[in-house]
Amino acid sequence: MTSYREHLDLSLLPDGGVGWLDASGANADVVISTRMRLARNVSGYAFTGRAREGERLRMLAQVRDALGGVPALRGSVLVRLEDVSPQDRQLLHERHLISKELAGLDPQHPLRSGAAVFLGERVGLLVNEEDHLRLQSLQSGFAVSQAFEAVQRLDQELGSQVPYAFHREFGFLTACPTNVGTGLRASVLIHLPGLVLTKEIGKVLAGLQQMGLTYRGLYGEGSEVVGNFFQLSNQTTLGRSEDELQDLLVRVVRHVIAREEDARRVLVRDAGYIMEDKLWRAYGTLRYARSLSFEEAMNFLSGVRLAVGLKLISGLSVYTLNKLLIFAQSAHLSRLEGRTLTEAEANLARAKYVRQALMSEGGGVE
Repeated sequence: MTSYREHLDLSLLPDGGVGWLDASGANADVVISTRMRLARNVSGYAFTGRAREGERLRMLAQVRDALGGVPALRGSVLVRLEDVSPQDRQLLHERHLISKELAGLDPQHPLRSGAAVFLGERVGLLVNEEDHLRLQSLQSGFAVSQAFEAVQRLDQELGSQVPYAFHREFGFLTACPTNVGTGLRASVLIHLPGLVLTKEIGKVLAGLQQMGLTYRGLYGEGSEVVGNFFQLSNQTTLGRSEDELQDLLVRVVRHVIAREEDARRVLVRDAGYIMEDKLWRAYGTLRYARSLSFEEAMNFLSGVRLAVGLKLISGLSVYTLNKLLIFAQSAHLSRLEGRTLTEAEANLARAKYVRQALMSEGGGVE
């Protein structure tokens, strides 16, 4: 039986790894977060999926030794994923700090030896995921330029210490052909209840794909859309510069935000009392329910988030609602309760946690 440390000490992580939830960025009532991710591989090693255990461990050691020359990750925390429990790996995934693949949570992608993450202030470095290195920056709200500047700085500093696999014609070489070139994946996590309720979401998503963007659920590739939360990102990087990819994301997301705001105005104008009743029912359910599944919680939180955006409910912050999206998930609840929970127990614990959070902050009629 594998023995793990008692618990990952979250207090050691810069801002607990959840500073991106603070609703401080632009358009934070619609856009929860912006992520910039760069895929890189270290020259001289086979790609992660074909590398032997010794290669992965040597590459991790090389990167760790190089971080003395990387100010962007000064003071970062190294988490070797083999050393922490599956529950703690799930918790890091729930906080959007590591991918499901790196966490080894998918039976098709078991935990690799040498899998690790360096967590710094709003930046992180994933090691031995699909590519050797995934550099990422996660910022609050709609903050494309800030997120890119942070990850670009990390990339330049790390690239001066570690030789990247690069081809003069194709650019940065990656395990998946869609990432070849800049290796940049730019994405936003966005809340679109107005477009869903007005049944305009299908047209908007089809338009995104025509523009070269794609959409996924709360946790990106392979995840389902719940609670009207969508992750929008570029589909490919080859043949486009970093500036072009950023400009595309900014232009399209601004359009989507405008469409969402228009949809919300239509709902208030054409179905005001019906909407008000629906959203207050969502708040009442969260405020008093004794059992909530994850999907139920996300859907009701979506309604309350919309109500706050429409100023139907006052005294309830977007920051609190952002925290509930993450902290009401299973690994967080298990940590709170001090033991692994069954699904039924998690539903009870989730309802209790949400009730207490809403009770402590209040929320009343505007």
